[in-house]
Amino acid sequence: MDVRYISDVLKEQYGEKIYRLALQSGCTCPNRDGTLGLGGCSFCSEGGSGEFAAAPAPVAEQIEKAKELVSAKTSGSRFIAYFQSYTNTYGDLERLRKLYYETVLRDDIVILSLGTRPDCVGDDVIAMLKELNRIKPVWVELGLQTANDVTARRINRCYDRSVFEDAYQRLKEAGLTVIVHLIFGLPGEDEETMLASVRYLADLTPCLDGVKLQLLQILRGTKIAEEFAENPWHVMTLEEYANLLVKALRILPKETIVHRITGDGPKKLLIEPRWCADKKHVMNTLHKAIDRAEK
Repeated sequence: MDVRYISDVLKEQYGEKIYRLALQSGCTCPNRDGTLGLGGCSFCSEGGSGEFAAAPAPVAEQIEKAKELVSAKTSGSRFIAYFQSYTNTYGDLERLRKLYYETVLRDDIVILSLGTRPDCVGDDVIAMLKELNRIKPVWVELGLQTANDVTARRINRCYDRSVFEDAYQRLKEAGLTVIVHLIFGLPGEDEETMLASVRYLADLTPCLDGVKLQLLQILRGTKIAEEFAENPWHVMTLEEYANLLVKALRILPKETIVHRITGDGPKKLLIEPRWCADKKHVMNTLHKAIDRAEK
């Protein structure tokens, strides 16, 4: 097992650690505004899974405030502009083009990273992203979460796997970097179901550029929190998650860069797993498990 982490890859490329700046594009989501559904995916918080993003403001102001937040961690001058919350390729295309051009033309931004849904990357969007990619690298982060369509319906994802496959192929044909999010521990999924999603990603052609792995965090105010309160299911312990993570990393091809092995949720909203709140302990435990597996 030879795990390549994005932090190491970026340090090799740029000679320093490159931090993400969490920003907001002002987009909503077709799974929230009634186009496809209401309320979003059942695990998604009111903040669209972007609680740590800068407050809505002109992007230049957001970037400066986000830089202040990471200033204690780095003296570097180059960053990733990460538009994380909601669906950042959804809405008025000309507004988005202006926003993202303003972002990538800054000297302090080296990469533009956009979180989105596979059903929100039409050919017009991809054409825009291809233009931007000629200026600075563009990462498209697709929230697949699971390759299992039964689970997808249960979590109200509102698209099936074929939609992902179509979007993935068109993005790769355009020369864009694609990163896929998976969530382990979704209701109804056992270990084999979760690893089947990893195998699905490992078999993608062309090879997947990057992956973000995390355990489901049940947050207050979400539909999945209501389901959990009514009918609780087993929540993995840290040790169980570490063992599953190692198995998943063994499946992924070495060409696929690992961008995340766990996730952050706001502590004030976290219901389960409570051990996620101690990030330092979690990261130490996971890296020890991975190191043991690599020996």
